[in-house]
Amino acid sequence: MIDFSANMASLMLPDGRSVRGPICCEDDIRRVIGQVADAYGFRGFLVLAVPDTGCNSLEANAIMTTYPVEFLKGYDSAGLINGSPVIQRLRRSTIPFTYDAHQLARRRADGKGDAAICVFEQAGMPRGIYLPVHDAGGHRAAIAFGGDRPVVSNDEMQELNLWAGILFSKLAEVRERERRGSGSLSRREVECLRWAAAGKTTSEMARILALSEYTVNHYLNRATRKLDSVNRVQTVAKAMRAGLIN
Repeated sequence: MIDFSANMASLMLPDGRSVRGPICCEDDIRRVIGQVADAYGFRGFLVLAVPDTGCNSLEANAIMTTYPVEFLKGYDSAGLINGSPVIQRLRRSTIPFTYDAHQLARRRADGKGDAAICVFEQAGMPRGIYLPVHDAGGHRAAIAFGGDRPVVSNDEMQELNLWAGILFSKLAEVRERERRGSGSLSRREVECLRWAAAGKTTSEMARILALSEYTVNHYLNRATRKLDSVNRVQTVAKAMRAGLIN
């Protein structure tokens, strides 16, 4: 039985390091999951809400990720989600599992195996692992790590499953705290709104802030929800009126 209530400071990464510093916001959680990905030899990570049946977009269900934007867009434009053995397994099981894009391609019944291999190979993530998680409300998700390293061992899978459970629990706590105090914007949300007010596009903001376009859109969408706006223009206007940005 894995204890997801374990103290994060007591956990060690494979290189002997421990996670230091406070875990107070989504940026902190992103940083730590990124450290875990690097320490275990992966190229990136994806925190994914398990898509509902009939959902056609992986990108729309990405909660947090360092996967290339091109990967998410390529996956969706190829229409890979509906016939995905990974998504089907996440919908019916809570057991962690590894993936190999080439092996999964042979199990697709929609004839899109070659397209799936191409998307994963171009991103440099033909192999990886999915770790199902859930919050206190029962909402199901998964943390995925992808790259080209060898298949993880059983010991590594147990360690990664522990990290995933703890970090997703922290993420759920942060989101619930932000929901209760929905009027306050994070530093990153304010930064993105300032650049949006200056007329910068998403891609320009991504370059300026050294973030992915997905992450910039995530912060702007979150600010839009917090300020009860219907679009980015209204969000910027409300933030200016409230003195949140100049």
